[in-house]
Amino acid sequence: MRPILLATATINFFNFVFWALFVLYATRSLGIGAGTLGLVLGAGAVGGLVGSVVAAPLSRAIGLGPCLAVGCVLFPAPLLLVPLASGSERTVLFLLFLAELGSGLGVMLLDISAGIVFAAVIPHELRSRVSGAYTFANYGVRVLGSLAGGWLGAALGLRPTLWIATAGALAGVLWLLPSPVLRICTLPEPEPEPEA
Repeated sequence: MRPILLATATINFFNFVFWALFVLYATRSLGIGAGTLGLVLGAGAVGGLVGSVVAAPLSRAIGLGPCLAVGCVLFPAPLLLVPLASGSERTVLFLLFLAELGSGLGVMLLDISAGIVFAAVIPHELRSRVSGAYTFANYGVRVLGSLAGGWLGAALGLRPTLWIATAGALAGVLWLLPSPVLRICTLPEPEPEPEA
């Protein structure tokens, strides 16, 4: 569980650095209007639906741990297209749609795979405490990430900070590499429920 927590906390920290500046960057630097930006963000929801459909078949095909690692990469990697976006308005919109669609797909692969591992390996009597501690850590770093995003955006500029945010989030997968998580191929057997 520790490598998964470290990976997701790293990704969440840098993802919130990114999201602290994304709307400002899209509207001011790229000139995207409010309605168009709403459509772009909606692409993330479509990606999430696709990700929720393909998570189970993908984890059966490549293994649960590798599916989790793919999610750790595919969630932040498409966001590299945001600071890369330039050129015609059509090109910029296409890149932003791809970024949101791919990121939405990746976050669902990550969340579903991590949830399956946690449900299988956490003893029944500890699930609420472990879930609370995990949520506290992940939500806590989001606040810090947003603050860091605002500070870095003011100090370095929007585009450089978006590069730092996506690179940092991609580094989250590194926590999984030396861990046994990548060797999880199938769902671990859950501990039997206590008898009443």
